[in-house]
Amino acid sequence: MVKQKVKPDLLEGEPRVVAIIPAYNEARTIGSVVLQTCRHADTVIVVDDGSSDATAEIAAAAGALVVRHGVNRGKGAALNTGFCKARELDPLAIVMLDGDGQHQPEEVPQVLAPILEGQADMVVGSRYLEKECGVPRHRILGHWAFTSLTNLASGLRVSDSQSGFRAFSPRAVECVSFSSNGFSVESEMQFLAHELGLRLAEVPITADYVDKPKRPVVAHGLMVLNGVLRLVGQYRPLFFFGLAGLFLLLVGVGWGWWVVIVYGRTKQLAIGYALISVLLTVLGSLSLFSGIMLHSVRALLMEFGAARDGRAPQG
Repeated sequence: MVKQKVKPDLLEGEPRVVAIIPAYNEARTIGSVVLQTCRHADTVIVVDDGSSDATAEIAAAAGALVVRHGVNRGKGAALNTGFCKARELDPLAIVMLDGDGQHQPEEVPQVLAPILEGQADMVVGSRYLEKECGVPRHRILGHWAFTSLTNLASGLRVSDSQSGFRAFSPRAVECVSFSSNGFSVESEMQFLAHELGLRLAEVPITADYVDKPKRPVVAHGLMVLNGVLRLVGQYRPLFFFGLAGLFLLLVGVGWGWWVVIVYGRTKQLAIGYALISVLLTVLGSLSLFSGIMLHSVRALLMEFGAARDGRAPQG
C-alpha cells in the first residue's frame, strides 16, 4: 500500500486523461465541477443518472461529454456506463469524482500521480490521511464502520473505503466491472482490487460538504450497509456464511446443553427450547456447509478466470 503526497503539476503535457463524474440532480454544482476538472483532463464524461433538473444541459454547456440514463439507476450503474464510454477513448488514466462539489478538482493531479508514475493501478483519495479531513462528525463513525468491515472482508486495507475520488490505470480500466448499482460500489472496488491483483495506493484529499445530503444519513447508511454485506457474501462467502453459521451453531449447541442440564435436574424436557436448539444447530450447520461449498466454487471460478486471462490467481 503506497501512501504519499505528490506534486500537483504532474499532469502538464500528459495526454488521454479521462474524468468520469456520475451526477444525479446536481444542476447547482455540476457546471463549476466540470469547468475546473477540464483543466486537468482531456475529456470529462458526465453520466447524468436520470436527473429531473438541468444537470445534463449545464454539464454539456461547461464542456463535458454527457451520457444520460433515462431513469435513476444508481451510482454503480452510472460508473459502469462512464467506464464503458471511457474505454472507447483508450485512456492513459481515468479519474472519478463526485458532481456535488464535495471533491476539489484541483486535486485531480495528485490523485492521478501514482497511476501516471506507474506505481499503482487504483488510487484512493483518502479524507483521513490528514488531521483536517473536512468530514462532518456525524459521517465519520459510519465511514469508519464501513471501512473496517470492507478492510476485514476484502483482505486489503485503506483508510477511506467510501471515497468517491479515485484514479485507475489502463489495466484496471479494462478488467473492472461493477455488480453494485448503488453507493456500495466504492467498497466493491476494494474487493475487485484484491481479486484481480491490482496495486492499490492512497493519497490525501480534502472534502467540502456544501450541500445537505439528498437522503437522511441513517437511510443512506443502511443502504450502503446492505450493499457491503451483499458484497461480503458475493466475494467472501466463507467469511459471510461461515461466521453466521458458526454463531448459530454455537448458540444452538449452548442452548441444547442448557436444556440437557435442566432436564437432568428437573426430569422435565423443555420441548420448545429443545426445538429451538435443534433449529439453530441445523441452520448453523447448513450455513457453514454453504459457505464452504460457495468458497470452493468461487475458488475454482477464479482459477479458471485467471488461466483464461493469463494472470496468477489471487487468494
